[in-house]
Amino acid sequence: MHSPEKPSNSAEIDRILKLELEIARLKAQVAAGATQRREAESALADSEERYRTLFNSIDEGFCIIEFIDGPHGPLSDYVHIEANPAYEQHAGIPNVVGKRLREIVQEEADGWAELYGGVLRTGQPIRFERELVATGRHLELAAFRVEPASRRQVAVLFQDITARKRAEEALQHLNETLEARVAKAIAERKHAEDALRQSQKMEAVGQLTGGIAHDFNNLLTGIMGALELMQAKLKQGRLSEIDRYVAAAQGAAKRAASLTHRLLAFSRRQTLDPKPTDVNRLVIGMEELIRRTVGPQIALEVVTAPGLWTALIDASQLESALLNLCINARDAMPDGGRITVETANKWLDERGARERDLPPGQYLSLCVTDTGVGMTPDVIARAFDPFFTTKPIGQGTGLGLSMVYGFARQSGGQVRIYSEVGQGTTMCLYFPRHFGDAAENTADIDSARAARAQAGKTVLIIDDEPTVRMLVIDVLEDLGFTVLEAGDAAAGLRILQSTTPVDLLVSDVGLPGGMNGRQLADAARTIRPDLKVLFITGYAENAIIGNSQLGPGMRVLTKPFVVETFASRVLEMIEENK
Repeated sequence: MHSPEKPSNSAEIDRILKLELEIARLKAQVAAGATQRREAESALADSEERYRTLFNSIDEGFCIIEFIDGPHGPLSDYVHIEANPAYEQHAGIPNVVGKRLREIVQEEADGWAELYGGVLRTGQPIRFERELVATGRHLELAAFRVEPASRRQVAVLFQDITARKRAEEALQHLNETLEARVAKAIAERKHAEDALRQSQKMEAVGQLTGGIAHDFNNLLTGIMGALELMQAKLKQGRLSEIDRYVAAAQGAAKRAASLTHRLLAFSRRQTLDPKPTDVNRLVIGMEELIRRTVGPQIALEVVTAPGLWTALIDASQLESALLNLCINARDAMPDGGRITVETANKWLDERGARERDLPPGQYLSLCVTDTGVGMTPDVIARAFDPFFTTKPIGQGTGLGLSMVYGFARQSGGQVRIYSEVGQGTTMCLYFPRHFGDAAENTADIDSARAARAQAGKTVLIIDDEPTVRMLVIDVLEDLGFTVLEAGDAAAGLRILQSTTPVDLLVSDVGLPGGMNGRQLADAARTIRPDLKVLFITGYAENAIIGNSQLGPGMRVLTKPFVVETFASRVLEMIEENK
């Protein structure tokens, strides 16, 4: 038997050992690599499984598109390389994988390619809503680029919002029809309110007519009776008794004029002569008159605000309104009490102005407060109605507060009542602030000046009432004027267009023939720019005069007027700017 052959030397043995070790190491590495590969493959498989499960199970539609060159140019088309099952559910297009855009939607392909092409070019994700016209679906979409850009891929996540869109459209339609129904309901309510107001208006007209008839019948009885008795006494030659009847007729006529002015004030149709007015000065000037009127058992306190703003109002009408309020306050305190007259500046914001039915802005207030019996809410609601009064029959006309209300509203202001039963009442007048200085009071023309002849001066009187023309002509001729007359605007305009000198035009506002007094005056001033004009008016022409600014050299006198007042006004205007 032979023994194994031994290496010839130790170097060979070492080499063999190293080779065996290297072989063992390589075998170990291969084994480890196979294990790692198996683990990596398993992890990749798990990852792919999770991705696929997620990809297939999400509710939203999802796809990956890859841009390709097409007949419309580079990157002008794309192909769907992946799409989840929800794609068909949301987009309404089945079996989309492998299909190009222009195969699926030819008509709208350019729009979709442009949208997703922008994402590919810029890398900026987008979110938008768009209708897929091919299937009639409204989609909400989000798109982002799949990196790197060289892959030319865009991922799209979307969902069908057609039901929501239809609900929104239905809601919009409902809102539109609701608005129509609301508008119809408002129109019906307005119609009902108009019918109610008409009914209330007719009731007020009936009350107004009855009150006017009662008061005017009393006044006419006094006038007619006095004139008849005057005629009888004249026939009998008993002249000493004439003055008594003249005074009675004049008194009744003045009360009739006052009643007419109150009615016009209530209807806001009286002719006003507004001027910048210092209300503090007016109130202080009336203090003594108010004290005498309310009597000694009423304490009067006047509180004027320093720096009170100016108001553009008819001062004489404000004086009447203030006196009316103080008389009402006195009557509310039969056992005596206190009246406080107070002025103040008021800034009315949106809320304060809305509560007073006024535009926001700057106002001055004039308030009269009493410590009397107060008013119930139903009395406050009717306080401004014409001929409404809580006083016993024969002790009040019921026109005082209605006149105050009409004057305040016509002057651009308001009147408000604040009252509690048993505590007293505050009546506040509000007038807009006038940015300007108050006009200086001018004294009346004295009787000596009124009697002075006006040689060389010519006055043209235009009035359609012959009686008025006769009276005015007599007054003017007694003053020494040359007087021309016309019964209508056309005849008066012919005189004014002639070379006849005219120093003053006295014209009624309401004239027959299609041209009123204001239009006549404006036409005359195109021919005679410096012509002075005195309007005389007896009814509702304030839209022409009271609510517009009169030009320089124009004045207003309300009918009926006292002859002395008319003469004084004419002389005053003739002597102005001599």
